[in-house]
Amino acid sequence: IIPRNAHYHHHDTWHDDNGSSHLRASMIGPSITVPIVDGTLTLGTWQQIVVIECDTRKRNRKIVAQIVY
Repeated sequence: IIPRNAHYHHHDTWHDDNGSSHLRASMIGPSITVPIVDGTLTLGTWQQIVVIECDTRKRNRKIVAQIVY
């Protein structure tokens, strides 16, 4: 859907090559909400939590998990 090798206006503005990364990240979203029932994540049979790096270069990232009770 969002090819990495396409030309994006972002490349001209910021002189880098990660325009596709921004578009992919905006489609995926920065967070998820998963209910916990009786101390267990309530994921469906075929559901899982995955972390995806969309940027074109390596960066250090932090994963923050917040439990609201």
